Amino acid sequence: MTDSTEVTKTLARYVVDAQYGDIPDDVRHEARRALLNWLGCAIGAAHHETIERALAALAPFAGAPQATLLGRSERLDILNAAFLNGVSSHVLDFDDTHEKAIHPSAPVYPALLALGEWRNVSGADFLHAFILGVEIECRMALSVFPEHYDVGWHVTGTAGVFGAAAAAGKLLGLSEQQMTWALGIAATQSAGLREMFGSMCKSFHPGAAARNGLCAALLAARNFDSSERGVEAPRGWAHVLSTRFDPAIITAGLGEHYELSRNMYKPYPCGLVVHAVIDGCIELRRRHGINPADIERVELRVNPIVLELTGKKTPHTGLEGKFSVYHAAAIGLLYGRAHESDYADAVIRNPDVIAIRDRVNARADPAVKSYLEAYVSITLHDGRVMEHYVAHALGTLARPMSDKDLEAKFRALVAPVLPDERIGELIGLAWDAEKLDDVGVIARGAALDFTRPGNA
Repeated sequence: MTDSTEVTKTLARYVVDAQYGDIPDDVRHEARRALLNWLGCAIGAAHHETIERALAALAPFAGAPQATLLGRSERLDILNAAFLNGVSSHVLDFDDTHEKAIHPSAPVYPALLALGEWRNVSGADFLHAFILGVEIECRMALSVFPEHYDVGWHVTGTAGVFGAAAAAGKLLGLSEQQMTWALGIAATQSAGLREMFGSMCKSFHPGAAARNGLCAALLAARNFDSSERGVEAPRGWAHVLSTRFDPAIITAGLGEHYELSRNMYKPYPCGLVVHAVIDGCIELRRRHGINPADIERVELRVNPIVLELTGKKTPHTGLEGKFSVYHAAAIGLLYGRAHESDYADAVIRNPDVIAIRDRVNARADPAVKSYLEAYVSITLHDGRVMEHYVAHALGTLARPMSDKDLEAKFRALVAPVLPDERIGELIGLAWDAEKLDDVGVIARGAALDFTRPGNA
């Protein structure tokens, strides 16, 4: 049994000593699935208003052009590139989600790709570092879950910084001592508040985690020290940011199983907690040919966390709409889908959407055990009632998206940004990432190069 006073050092030792050859093939494949999904989300949101504003604010102060901004023509220093690519990969709320803990890729892949492009890193080293970073951030999150989340911390930001630091530190070849410091430096930068959900600041969290984790590793590489018990000390991360901490969750079974195996991918660009509602509304519309004008009311029964996270009855912006179970139901019934275009500000304010949204009632029911299930009931003006129960939302571990599904999602996200031939090239690079001599080819392939055909 690991000494609970040695959590930070135990993690550092594990990351430093880990060998890629010990990673099971299915976990390696999951890392490639995560890469494809993450790239699509980042490129697809590259020109989102959030990115435009952040870039305008930070570009005047950026350093040397060391790394690509995915889906754009600009290049920035690796810290700012990691930040902006982290923001873009999360702003659509379309990125991957661990079964219980965190959005794994958005804090880790941006730090790794920026660093990898700058240092000419192999694909195998890149994927290995990602797998380790996800393992660390997920275990950190689970060790304080759910109390840490319940009081208002956004765990993707607070735990994601550890994943970015560990992953970047692995690529930099940190010693055990340096990795211990990197985790401590990460601990003191941990942040992210759930109050920010529905605003641009939600996607700021993984972007900041990517940048801060990368910064932690770079500092530690130069022997910038920190507490060696940054995680577990009485005034360390776990005890300051949580009323419950189980160190065994962090250290038990390291290298024996991998949290990446519990990763899920979204079919809809919104909070995973409303996916079951969308599924149910789409299915009832399809099965019964419902005309939205005939709907008198819609009743939803959901797990209490669904309303806690997505209870915005009258969203005013697209980002707020992603946290409205009422809007989720409305677009599922009106359009039979939930695309990114259905979260545009104009759709949020569309009178037809509002009319359906106003007829939706949602009830928190503790008997609904999971946020991944939902009961949907529709009553028509003529008195007919139609009901559907969704036990497992599409995209969950019970109903996972296939590799082909992820490719289709990638194409839909990237098509408005990059030409067709490069979309196919990037898909191939993601699946073959393990064989690459230089992962920078992925970043450069995702750049918006105005000299190439199709980008005029």
